[in-house]
Amino acid sequence: MVGLDEDSLICDFAEVYHVLDWRALPVNLAATLACGLGPNSRIMLKISGERVTPDMMLSAMVVDELALLLWSKTKDGRKGRNRPASILDALRSGKTVADQLRGFDSADDFRAWREKKLKGSEQCQTLETHT
Repeated sequence: MVGLDEDSLICDFAEVYHVLDWRALPVNLAATLACGLGPNSRIMLKISGERVTPDMMLSAMVVDELALLLWSKTKDGRKGRNRPASILDALRSGKTVADQLRGFDSADDFRAWREKKLKGSEQCQTLETHT
């Protein structure tokens, strides 16, 4: 555990056991306490390769299923379009809101991009109204 991520282990010891210097403990005691850390601890998440806690995953799954249920009752849902994005997938992928942001070098670049998007959405709306 120490070789994998000592900082996570230090944080977990401080949070769970209120021990700030785990190296001051006898080795057997430190090992026993490390193995006793729960599945939600930083080091156990690191060992398992997960990014979020099991509780958070379960909550995200519930929200995803509820969103799908509600979506299925909409006009888009009946036609199978605009399916809601999965919160669980977003949590597991580790993508943040900052990853989804788009930057522009100038106001003109932004205006050109905006015009392109607006024209594209007008075409989609025109197609939908004529079908």
